[in-house]
Amino acid sequence: MTSQSPDDPPLRQLVLKIHSRCDLLCDHCYVYQHADQSWRSRPTFIRPETVRAVAARLAEHVRARALESVSVILHGGEPLLVGPARLRDICAELTRVLAPLTSLDLRMHTNAVTLNRRHLDVCREFGVQVGVSLDGDRAANDRHRLDRRGRSSHDRVVRGIRLLQEPEYRHLFSGVLCTVDVANDPVAVHDALTELAPPRIDYLLPHSTWDSPPPNPDRAATPYADWLLAVFDRWEQQGRPMPVRTFDSVLSTLRGGPPLTEALGLAPSDLAVIETDGAFEQADWLKTAYPGAPETGYDVFRHGFTEFAAHSGVQARRGGVDALSDTCRRCPVVRSCGGGLYGHRYSSANGFDNPSVFCADLRSLVEGIADRVTDRSFSPAVLGSARLAWAQLELDRVLLRRAQEHLAAEPDWADAWRLLLALDADPAAAPRLDEVLAHPYVRTGLQRSLRGPADTARFMSLAVAAALRAGVAATLSWDQPGTRLHLPTWGTYRLDAPGRVEVTVAPDAFRVREGGGTGGSRIRLDGAPVSARWRPVDRLPVQDGPLVDDADPYRDCFPFPVAPPLECGEFAERMARAYELLGKDAPARQRDPDVFRPTVLTPLQAGSGLALGGHGFGALGVAVDVTPEEFARELPRIGRRARLTALRETADLHRPGSPAGALLDRADDGLGRAAHAEAARALTALTLLPESELTATGAVLVARLWSQWTSVCEAP
Repeated sequence: MTSQSPDDPPLRQLVLKIHSRCDLLCDHCYVYQHADQSWRSRPTFIRPETVRAVAARLAEHVRARALESVSVILHGGEPLLVGPARLRDICAELTRVLAPLTSLDLRMHTNAVTLNRRHLDVCREFGVQVGVSLDGDRAANDRHRLDRRGRSSHDRVVRGIRLLQEPEYRHLFSGVLCTVDVANDPVAVHDALTELAPPRIDYLLPHSTWDSPPPNPDRAATPYADWLLAVFDRWEQQGRPMPVRTFDSVLSTLRGGPPLTEALGLAPSDLAVIETDGAFEQADWLKTAYPGAPETGYDVFRHGFTEFAAHSGVQARRGGVDALSDTCRRCPVVRSCGGGLYGHRYSSANGFDNPSVFCADLRSLVEGIADRVTDRSFSPAVLGSARLAWAQLELDRVLLRRAQEHLAAEPDWADAWRLLLALDADPAAAPRLDEVLAHPYVRTGLQRSLRGPADTARFMSLAVAAALRAGVAATLSWDQPGTRLHLPTWGTYRLDAPGRVEVTVAPDAFRVREGGGTGGSRIRLDGAPVSARWRPVDRLPVQDGPLVDDADPYRDCFPFPVAPPLECGEFAERMARAYELLGKDAPARQRDPDVFRPTVLTPLQAGSGLALGGHGFGALGVAVDVTPEEFARELPRIGRRARLTALRETADLHRPGSPAGALLDRADDGLGRAAHAEAARALTALTLLPESELTATGAVLVARLWSQWTSVCEAP
């Protein structure tokens, strides 16, 4: 046993075995068909006192770690065999104890053979999400998933899925899990699953070890990668109609994001298993390794989750790259593969200190996906700031078109969309529309609306702002959820109350009516006295100065808290002084067309320094206590990072997951810090990479970085 540090990530998922037997006899099942046979000595179903102990222990863990949410996955065996009444009792006890403390995510994984309305009524009552195992069409599924009489399970499983898809239960369906068999046709399997329109598909490699390798009937070098890549190609051809967790995880990690499954990636395990007798176990796929492999010696009657988390076996799955074999640590795809599923590394000779038995397949899969999603064409955005800004604007337009699909059902949006299309079609108005779309926090709003509920009011105000810029008369109405009506690039209008607003645009002015009333406030933008209701966005008083935006509701996209709206006089004076220093200390910078020139400065809380965030190109967060000297010193370095980030948003520079990514960061940062030797080492390493690692755009970027290095280091 090892000790658990308070800094260790908490356990957030519990697989709760509520029945230890199954009504199918799948010949690839890790519970019944592999080395560990402990199921034989388990109680058939979980007892009420065990459920109570589980709930109490999990509540204890939730309190100790202040968890905002936990997932409990009801599992087996086959969990439906407990029957609807026991299923309800289990869900009720877990909900009674845990729901007052945290957001409880109840799930169940089933073969769906006996799934009926009584089960689903219980699931609906407690919000239990239901996942189903199905290996494809009838021929593929029945290769392994037969019942105890040797009969097909396919039609009964499909019947259960169809029941899940009925309107009253559809929201409970979480997806389909399919175990890969390379003897099956990959496209036929995938088509059979997509025909059922599950909300998600997950493909699992068959549980295997070095002592018991996976089937390879054709003795191919990478049969499982070949099979999965054929599915990936079909999924791409279909337009990715639903998420596929294996592929989404690889795509996420290749782009620097988190893994989405324990089978891939380096994220620490956050999973516990509790058997029907209350015994704590490690992940139960360890049953494939050797008898007793998942055992911990702990149970919920005598031990808590903290003790379980400190178990050496659990800690071994939380060590990241340092816990992997030497082979894995040296592998270029380790960030995506993560050494594969822990159980697949086992051999009787070395224990778990091996690469995955699927090592060659996993590398081929990751590299195959990386090759398929890399756009190797040349992007002019690499050639200068003007072209980069244009590429960024095109990205905003793409995102706006996607947001339009989300907003199309909103009754008020049609008028705004027609207005935007009219502005875009007018040669005189289109550049003014572009000015608004290029505002960095428009990007933030677009991205958030695509990930969650669309902010209709935000996009209505965007259309108003664009009409104001273009001087085009227009009237739009919508429901405003707050009292701050913010017009991007312009300012904020204070309403009396949330509710219905009508905004009428005229040249150099707009009028706001609230609640369907008449009259309303008219705001002039031609230098006339400003209404107390209107707070404009100020511009820094320097040549081509940036906006000082301390009010946009989407400015909270920095790694540090934004400052509340402030009187910008002192802040603006210091920033103006900083720009004077930039002009004096680096006059060449003022003439350089490729230099980063922020278009928006947003005040951050004191101590934050200068920061970039999750926004469009041009925004810079600046702490309210940053001195002019600090700003002038740091802007060139952070500006380089902003340009590189923006370029990556619009073009592929290298194959995802390639070491070229980190080398580009080091080279660019070295040039920004005048660490020329460090930059040269990184650029040399980039030059020595195989040609396939860089795209055409990436190769041009490396050449431009070399040119910049040469101009500095070889200048007389």
